[in-house]
Amino acid sequence: MSDTVSEAIALRRSESLTAIVQKELERLIVTGELRAGDRLNEQALAQRFGVSRGPVREAMRALECAQLVSTRLNQGFFVREISPEETAEIYDVRAVVYGFICARLATQITEQALADLEDSIRQMDAAIAAGDPVGYYRLNLQFHEHTIVHAAHERAQQTYRSLINEGHLARQRSLIEPERMRQSNREHKDLVAALRAGDSELARRLGEEHSLAGYRRWKAAVTGDGQDSSQNPDENSTGNKLASE
Repeated sequence: MSDTVSEAIALRRSESLTAIVQKELERLIVTGELRAGDRLNEQALAQRFGVSRGPVREAMRALECAQLVSTRLNQGFFVREISPEETAEIYDVRAVVYGFICARLATQITEQALADLEDSIRQMDAAIAAGDPVGYYRLNLQFHEHTIVHAAHERAQQTYRSLINEGHLARQRSLIEPERMRQSNREHKDLVAALRAGDSELARRLGEEHSLAGYRRWKAAVTGDGQDSSQNPDENSTGNKLASE
């Protein structure tokens, strides 16, 4: 075997390991096992994953490009911390993108798409009944993934997923309270009803309001304010939670 071929195989193996490590690191961040501000110990992670430090380093660089990881001079990699101002901006943009996704989906909704969304809603109702906010959070992400996949707009998918990645750094705890989970899922049901009716303008509005109310619920969770502004009649009736997208 020539040196060139050997080098190519070694590179392919390294790239594959990097992708695997990146996916696992992203999962740890998304689930909250690695929290905003945590330092990423390259050697410890390499030992945990059973790989050399090279794939770990490359994975962290990729996650830096994805806005999940940041570097500090002479200190290494850290799970990125975002300010309240950045969080507000992320949700402003996400509301517009998600509204577009929902409006597009309403014009081409299929029975399979409706079945996927309604199945996620049923499972979220079960998670609420079981008092399982972690399960609800995962299913909530699944629901929103179904909407963007079935809307079939590649650039909107890329943009929305990028915003979601950044949002993971600030979310999760915003859907711990049972009433917040119930409100979030009521909004999912309203959105699916608009999609089933093929009402693109209503779907757009509900999608936007769902995202914007998510920011308000996150803010309430961070400040410890027990009053959820999404239930204020003077505000959007479909107020949601950050973690509910």
